Amino acid sequence: MAAKATDQEFLEIIAKTVVSNPDAVAVERTVDEMGVLLTLKVDPADMGYIIGRKGQTAQAIRTLLKIVGAKNNARVNLKIYEPEGSQRPARGERRESAGIDTSSVDDLKI
Repeated sequence: MAAKATDQEFLEIIAKTVVSNPDAVAVERTVDEMGVLLTLKVDPADMGYIIGRKGQTAQAIRTLLKIVGAKNNARVNLKIYEPEGSQRPARGERRESAGIDTSSVDDLKI
């Protein structure tokens, strides 16, 4: 059993290293006909650390998990649990909330 759960332990180690609140990290592992599904739950304040800029951190973690799965002849997928009621700002709102003044280019006709 220990050899099969290496993907779960691997994900826990990575996630706990990346986030600010490692005690809130939880990984659920389910196996079905599609392969292994790892569901990662972190503190809502740490979601940005796990996802990364433009999703690059999440994509890197998924790539590493696929390599771990390939070594064990398993298809490993990662689902990052998003708490119910969490809201991500729309793309336009992100610029405004970051304090970037876009008023000079808003009326540009290209």
